[in-house]
Amino acid sequence: MLDQAHMTSLFENATEGIILTGKGGQIVLINPAAERIFGYTNSELIGQLIEVLVPNQFKPNHHLLRDGFYAKPSNRVMGHGRDLHGKRKDGTEIPVEVSLSHYVKNEELFVIAFIVDITHRKIIEQNMVRQTAELENVTTQLRKLNSDLEVKVEERTMILKEALQRLEESQEELSDALDKERQLNEIKGRFVSMASHEFRTPLSTVLSSVSLLAKYQTSDDQPKRDRHLEKIRNSVKNLNDILEDFLSLGRLDEGKVPINISGFDLNNFMAETVEDLHGLLKKDQVIHFLYEGEHTIHTDKKLLKNIFINLVTNAIKFSSEGSEIIISAERKNSETIIKFIDHGIGIANDDQEFLFSSFFRGANAMNITGTGLGLHIVKRYTDLLGGKVHVQSELNKGTTVEIIIPEKQ
Repeated sequence: MLDQAHMTSLFENATEGIILTGKGGQIVLINPAAERIFGYTNSELIGQLIEVLVPNQFKPNHHLLRDGFYAKPSNRVMGHGRDLHGKRKDGTEIPVEVSLSHYVKNEELFVIAFIVDITHRKIIEQNMVRQTAELENVTTQLRKLNSDLEVKVEERTMILKEALQRLEESQEELSDALDKERQLNEIKGRFVSMASHEFRTPLSTVLSSVSLLAKYQTSDDQPKRDRHLEKIRNSVKNLNDILEDFLSLGRLDEGKVPINISGFDLNNFMAETVEDLHGLLKKDQVIHFLYEGEHTIHTDKKLLKNIFINLVTNAIKFSSEGSEIIISAERKNSETIIKFIDHGIGIANDDQEFLFSSFFRGANAMNITGTGLGLHIVKRYTDLLGGKVHVQSELNKGTTVEIIIPEKQ
């Protein structure tokens, strides 16, 4: 079970720099990685404005950008399309990548900056430019040799082609390394941001409930003990769901999700799965299940069940007590169309283009437990089945997710 010591260790041992600022852009916390990046000690930065780490040429206008973020905060990755730099204690500038997150405590907005020193990446990019210049030079030599040395054309051409191939392979390796580093830094930044937000509530609930359980020692206190045990069970389930999402994403990224096609009764399968999920329903929530067409379908039963559970769980989570959830399935020609309809909080138009991105949370869903991986995993599972996913949603009116699964023999 994670505790405060683990969270402190995560902050202290993170490889990215983490800086927390409060009202007016004053630095509240800074981890050791950030100290190393900028060359300051903790005591030198606490209480300073964040502009102390901004290069002089950008400092005059930086407070306007900061005020704009405080006025309309959102999680974002900074610097796309342009280079960002930080200023070290000794006055030198270093290229950096910055991701911003935020939270509110005691009605005060705090901003978390995740900072990566990308000096090494810039060196790789410079090497790529040099390699490109070498490629152009080799190509020029090749043309000249073809015209000047007719006798040795074939031999020289072969030699230069081999050199060209080696240079191209080297460039591809450098490009792949750069892409992987960027992806890794982005995923790590998102994970730290998500974990700090999503793990905090269930862990606090578990710790407080465990502490209170020790106070209830008589048989008359059993209802109170049961209530706190239920809170612990729910919190552990939330943590388990988060970890299961990460495991599913890991298996997908590693290509370790096998496809096993079999025939089964879709009507019975969906009815049984709905029954299994009844325990998750909120007070007075109901699920209506409709089916039309042939019952037998040929596809991967396990992947379809994962898709089904993800979407029904989302419908329950993002709908209020007493709401209605409709699940309909229709066999049509050589494909099956399944719709999941809720009347929940819906999705804003500005957020809908990012629905299938990993770790994405809608602006109106920040206070609801989740990893931002559900629809991303659903989309990738559906792609493995050769199917399609369509989402229609309206803010505060509900969401309809349509899954189209082709028949596989």
